[in-house]
Amino acid sequence: MDLSTTYLGFKLPHPLMPGASPMVEDLGRVKRLEDAGAAAIVMHSLFEEQLVGEEISTFRAVDAHAGMTGEASSFLPDPPDFRLGPDEYLDSLRKVKEAVKVPVIASLNGNTIGGWLSYAKLMQEAGADALELNVYDLATDFEENGQKVEDRTIDMLRAVRREVSIPVAVKLSPFYSSLAHFARQLDHTGADGLVLFNRFYQPDINVEQLEVERALHLSSSAELPLRLRWIAILSGRIRPSIAVSGGVHTPLDVVKAIMAGAHAVQLVSALLQRGPEYLRVLKGELARFLEEHEYESLDQMRGSMDLMACPDPKAYERANYMHILQSWSF
Repeated sequence: MDLSTTYLGFKLPHPLMPGASPMVEDLGRVKRLEDAGAAAIVMHSLFEEQLVGEEISTFRAVDAHAGMTGEASSFLPDPPDFRLGPDEYLDSLRKVKEAVKVPVIASLNGNTIGGWLSYAKLMQEAGADALELNVYDLATDFEENGQKVEDRTIDMLRAVRREVSIPVAVKLSPFYSSLAHFARQLDHTGADGLVLFNRFYQPDINVEQLEVERALHLSSSAELPLRLRWIAILSGRIRPSIAVSGGVHTPLDVVKAIMAGAHAVQLVSALLQRGPEYLRVLKGELARFLEEHEYESLDQMRGSMDLMACPDPKAYERANYMHILQSWSF
């Protein structure tokens, strides 16, 4: 069965790969992921805050008035909060690239224009085959409208494209006023891929301690439909490859993502829960589904249920909202 796909210009034997996470900080686990059949390795993210923090540390070391930056630097996480600094990240990237034969995709995470974006070039020089620009942006500025938020991401992509020649994917959240239009803008600016979607980790409130608590909640299949909707809407209408990220846990989740139009399927929570070897299970079940349903290849199935191909395109649009509301019975 032909499970091959093309993602970011790479011909891959199948669409399954780990998404950006600390899983790849351990070289032994990276080898397990490759042995289990990972089509590519997505590195964990190097954060803008780490790079800004590094610049502040350097400034303190060489400037007699370093104390003047104390208040500004206090907004940044403490250095121990990051497992790997910038230099260690690049070294880890080199080691991963040397250890595996599959494409290695570096990840750069931030939300402002600045010198930190120049690390994209250092990642390319360290051996990255592609780059995932992870735009984790919480728009909390009352003076900044939606257009400014989108323009900032466009400018970030443009800056990265000037730095590197390798393919660049942009990882987005679903919270844009006109996601379809924004996706087309990213296409025109040179994005080679879109990753849908970033997961926002929501804080909780401890009512007894009067503290805001950070909590890590792994994804579930319940998060997948939002991704399916937007992949189906964008499929076949933009040039960049599309990867699904978040909510993929079962073989049928993989099938649904491909039918919606995904070229690649990124997994994190499912692999954290079941181990790297779960990739092999998903690949086998995907091949079995195609064979049982008489598909000759993954390409034949891809996009078969996107907005343009499905028998009821209104299900992806406003009509679905009205039908669902009317379906409830007492």
